[in-house]
Amino acid sequence: MTDYQLLNHLETYLTKNRKELFKKVLEQRTRHLTVVTEDVYQLHNTSAVMRTCDIFGIQDLHVVEEIQGKRIDKEIAMGAQKWVDLHRYDTIDECIADLKNKEYRIIATTPHKDSQLLDNFDVTQKAAFFFGKESTGLSEKVFKQADGFLKIPMYGFTESLNISVSAAIILQDVVAKLRKTEVNWQLTEEEQLEKRLDWAKKTIKSIDVILNRYEESKK
Repeated sequence: MTDYQLLNHLETYLTKNRKELFKKVLEQRTRHLTVVTEDVYQLHNTSAVMRTCDIFGIQDLHVVEEIQGKRIDKEIAMGAQKWVDLHRYDTIDECIADLKNKEYRIIATTPHKDSQLLDNFDVTQKAAFFFGKESTGLSEKVFKQADGFLKIPMYGFTESLNISVSAAIILQDVVAKLRKTEVNWQLTEEEQLEKRLDWAKKTIKSIDVILNRYEESKK
């Protein structure tokens, strides 16, 4: 549960514009759709996907590092690491189990399977979009456990797109469709309050000093 007293206290350190911006952005956030990257080798690609998630209002990014262990490139993410929740997994099985437990459909993005075209994708059900390695794509483990396969319509000789480009195209399409439905896709009121508190902590200077003073004042 959100500590409302702490949230109110910390928001006294924020400008009116910053507080209003947090609320405005959070009204557009969703967990109805989410994104997963599986062992993406190029650091800048995962970082760019995180930035894309922020742009299109996707609150969670799931990163599987079964083979490749990488940090997020803050320069390329351009601050998105403050606003998007990053979930790391050691294995793809762990990630899939977690998402299925949260009632997400596992959607493997690939041009090589009998995939559904992006234009026809049903956004009314919760979905986790999986993106794979730059060279070989997603693993067989993902394909075997996937609930569906999705591809972007392409009309040239090239059969694949850069992962960050693919993520941007798919998210722009599915988010636009989602907003036209009657699905309750927004974060709950409690989730929005939790993120306001989290974002305040990540943006206020000398936050550790302020938190210590706050705790002392409660004794």
